[in-house]
Amino acid sequence: MIGLGYVGKTHLRHSINLTDARLVAVSDISKKALANARRMGIRDTLFDYQQLLKKPNIDAVIIALPTHLHRSCALYAVEAGKDIFLEKPLARNPVEGREIVSSAEKHGRKLMVGYHLRFVPSFCGLKEQLLTGSLGEVQTAIATFVGTGPMIMHRAEGHAPRPVPSWWFNKELTGGGAIMDLGCHLINLLRWYFGEIVDIRSYLGHRFNLDIEDHATCVAKFASGQIAVINVGWFSLDHQLRVELLGTVRNASTEIKPPNKIMHAIQLLTGRSSKFYLPHFWELEHFVRCVKNDVTPTPSGTDALKDLEVISKAYANHMQLE
Repeated sequence: MIGLGYVGKTHLRHSINLTDARLVAVSDISKKALANARRMGIRDTLFDYQQLLKKPNIDAVIIALPTHLHRSCALYAVEAGKDIFLEKPLARNPVEGREIVSSAEKHGRKLMVGYHLRFVPSFCGLKEQLLTGSLGEVQTAIATFVGTGPMIMHRAEGHAPRPVPSWWFNKELTGGGAIMDLGCHLINLLRWYFGEIVDIRSYLGHRFNLDIEDHATCVAKFASGQIAVINVGWFSLDHQLRVELLGTVRNASTEIKPPNKIMHAIQLLTGRSSKFYLPHFWELEHFVRCVKNDVTPTPSGTDALKDLEVISKAYANHMQLE
């Protein structure tokens, strides 16, 4: 595993519980993070991920680094002969994304991108209803993902506020704001439901006067005819992740909520993972099965590249909210 920040810690906890794989090494620039990994039983802890990737006993790697480091780390991992689970988004922009995907294809390495919403049972349930036709023809989708984001880092997810890394607010390092951070999840999920997006327009908000948007509303049109309204933002203490599908026979909706602070603390103390975080475990299980059985994992790098292309169009076709 490379990168032990917030999502990296989540993957660390889940990786040590995988039955078909063994976590043998981690890398991070934080002494504190490496010490925590050693307390969890990981003996091989390194500052330099290139040294980690040179180890012959490593078959695959989980990359959970900041977005601006995805390209260089993924390319090095591919050339080192490792299969890759790469946290979303694939890269900062489609150009970097294509480099990663092309390199993985050239070297015959598996590449999966971490979109855990594809593994949430209730969102899978909506997909099943689309496949069975029980909603009739879906005309419109409304998808919302709002929370505090980096403004009050992870408070809405049961964690105490903590300092936010400066790269969060640097467009050169992130590739964008709330659309890149949260919108990529919803775009990937909706593309899974309806197919490819042929047009998208966005309204970008700057409530906190940042160079990147802290909230946005996008209107997307799919090749299959559906229209989706996508709302994302870092402005709300009330975390909401909800998808609503409006069909000609009936409507359906679902949402997921993080555990409250008390329940989250109990779960950490007892070593149990809440239902909110289980999809992160299931996506790693899927990746491991694909590596073992020589099957292409999903969401794939090619799939995630299409998300970046849609996001790039959203930024190109934008209006500023006053």
